[in-house]
Amino acid sequence: MKLVLFDCDGTLVDSQHGIVASMVDAFGAEGLVAPVRSSILGVVGLSLEIAVARLMPAGSDLDRVDRMAEAYKEAFRSRRLRKEHAEPLYEGMRETVEALAARGDVLLGVATGKSRRGLDAVLEREGLTHHFATLQTADTNPSKPNPAMILTAMDETSVGPDDTVMIGDTSFDIEMALGAGVLPMGVGWGYHPSQDLRAAGAKIVAADHRELNAALDRFLLPISS
Repeated sequence: MKLVLFDCDGTLVDSQHGIVASMVDAFGAEGLVAPVRSSILGVVGLSLEIAVARLMPAGSDLDRVDRMAEAYKEAFRSRRLRKEHAEPLYEGMRETVEALAARGDVLLGVATGKSRRGLDAVLEREGLTHHFATLQTADTNPSKPNPAMILTAMDETSVGPDDTVMIGDTSFDIEMALGAGVLPMGVGWGYHPSQDLRAAGAKIVAADHRELNAALDRFLLPISS
């Protein structure tokens, strides 16, 4: 069996508008000027409290970080209820997930800095929950780039590192994959530049879903020498 792990935000779904708007709301609740969009997207993938702490002014105390994190959660929950809220799947990703799930030699998983509640909402909305054998979130694991999410996913599925690939859009995903000893695969449509993924150690950075599918085919069906 092979294990294919996906990040969520920036890899499966484009949630940048909700993330940025919610972070702006959270900073406003504390009377602070929000960081620029690129800075906010630069911490996507980290656990929320760590992401907030990186964006806060130097010397901010933990109580303020906690308040900001709670304000972000509340803002995101509120925005999710609005008609204009959107976290669309990236082009081709539904088909990629469904094609992999149909194979008898592949198990699928998610390793994300998102909360379990947020991940469940996305997968249930898209009708994809039943395709995934393991779901690892920031609720029960240390923040990326700690490899714990991948290690737990491999333990739950009884798949070893040589048969596991981690697909993500940030350097945190790549560093996490390397820490777990699995194949690090990047996607170029997310929140960190492709050159940052390569610098972090990504073996492949797919420009679109077609390149991703081709890379996965090579991983799943290695050519004998």
